[in-house]
Amino acid sequence: MKRNWYSLLTAFCLISGCSPSNKDEVSPSSKEIMSKHLNIPWQINGTPKQMWISERTGGLVLLGPKQKKTSYSPKFSEALADGGEGGFLGFLLDQNYDSNKIAYGYYTYKKSNRLINRVVEMRFENEEWKESRILLDHIPGGYTHNGGRMEWGPDQKLYITTGDSGEEELSQSLDSLAGKILRVNKDGSVPEDNPFYPSPIYTYGHRNPQGMTWDEKGTMFAAEHGSSNYDEINRIEGGKNYGWPIIRGDEKKEGLESPWIHSGSDTWAPSGIDYKNGHLFVAALRGESVMKVSTSSKKITSIVSNEGRIRDILIDGNKMFVVTNNKDGRGQPSSDDDVLLSVSLEKVME
Repeated sequence: MKRNWYSLLTAFCLISGCSPSNKDEVSPSSKEIMSKHLNIPWQINGTPKQMWISERTGGLVLLGPKQKKTSYSPKFSEALADGGEGGFLGFLLDQNYDSNKIAYGYYTYKKSNRLINRVVEMRFENEEWKESRILLDHIPGGYTHNGGRMEWGPDQKLYITTGDSGEEELSQSLDSLAGKILRVNKDGSVPEDNPFYPSPIYTYGHRNPQGMTWDEKGTMFAAEHGSSNYDEINRIEGGKNYGWPIIRGDEKKEGLESPWIHSGSDTWAPSGIDYKNGHLFVAALRGESVMKVSTSSKKITSIVSNEGRIRDILIDGNKMFVVTNNKDGRGQPSSDDDVLLSVSLEKVME
């Protein structure tokens, strides 16, 4: 039977006090399909004139003026391993992309019968994307829990999420890059103010962090897939241990950070996350929704639904761009296509 997202969220919030509301649900007239027939899209990047979308199976889609769609197949130095939750995941444009045509990719490959994730620099030359150098390698990979999100922090550093690769004990080890949020310079070197310098590790004790964003004060938030439900949104501070696999939900232990907010017995499977005007906007895969979360009251509102599994979002002014993941083989989505949506935020931000 299909999961009723809003009813489950309501039941959870009656217990935890997060007070959900459905009054901000976006009307059909406020949503527009920008592109259809995407192939498991993963991360959205935008410039004023273009939008780039990575696809887990190895594609990179450019949506240009008048919604013209162009597809590319980036050339990586290792064959892509896109089974399970691996593949071409994170894709992030350089801050000076318009002039240097550089971006950064996170992908999974197989070597000596092991799955590995790496972060690479990519260049767009002669109408072709090519891997130009390796920035981070030997990030443990697995059939599940590969993390894979990359974002620029307000400090202009590159932040990267990694999953525990299905080996949960690695999350607590500072000798492993699994189950972490990493922080590096754009050339892959480690900032001297990293908490475990010369390690790229910024925080640890994560299970499968999927999205990161910052508010106007520089406070960092991350969305994370939990175990047996108990999905999390965390406030991130460098050097902290976020508890996996030792604690979850409201459990507490000295030296470990409990979640800023969690789903309790429900399942959100939160992925991409963005921030605007005192609210987090969270893409929910199993929840098949975009959640709006007040950073002051922690009130949760469902603002987009009936589009299936939501993988990533990108806010630009009063527009929110949304990609679905209905072809990823996980769950039973309400739609069998993957699309890019444009959603007006004018009403839901009132």
